[in-house]
Amino acid sequence: MSLELMIITYGYPAVVIGTLLEGETVLLLAGFLAQRGYLDLPVVIICAFLGAFLADQLWFWLGRTKGISFFPQKPFFLQKLEKTEKLIYQYKKLIIIGYRFIYGIRTITPFAIGISKKIPARQFVLLNGVSTMGWAAIIGSGGYLFGGVLGIIIDEIKSYELKILAIISIAGIMVGLVQFYR
Repeated sequence: MSLELMIITYGYPAVVIGTLLEGETVLLLAGFLAQRGYLDLPVVIICAFLGAFLADQLWFWLGRTKGISFFPQKPFFLQKLEKTEKLIYQYKKLIIIGYRFIYGIRTITPFAIGISKKIPARQFVLLNGVSTMGWAAIIGSGGYLFGGVLGIIIDEIKSYELKILAIISIAGIMVGLVQFYR
């Protein structure tokens, strides 16, 4: 199966699954692939919204129902959780709308919001939906624009597509590994 056929066949489900796990890299890649004509940008944005929104709802629900005992009691994690809880108490609604764009707390925030019980579930769903749609549109469009700029700079971009995909993928994996090990 060729790379093009794999992207066309599995691209959208991969965006949903990928944004459940590591959103930015997957969404940038999907935006790039949409610019190259393999995927449709509005569908990419909707798929990214679904994956990221579902992941946030899961973390919120785990925080609300399982609490702090769900996670290992490691100092690094507990420090992040404490920092995030302070932001929640200080900014409430604003943190729900903006946490997705704050590096270092975006994964733990829905869990911390669930633990805090200061924000009703309905309010979280609504504000998180707005934030997630904005995030999906911004990051997906960024990948699309990136592909357009590369097309202007590199005349024969078609011959470099696989290398560009590999570079973006490796960079995303490296960032994820650094976060995991930290």
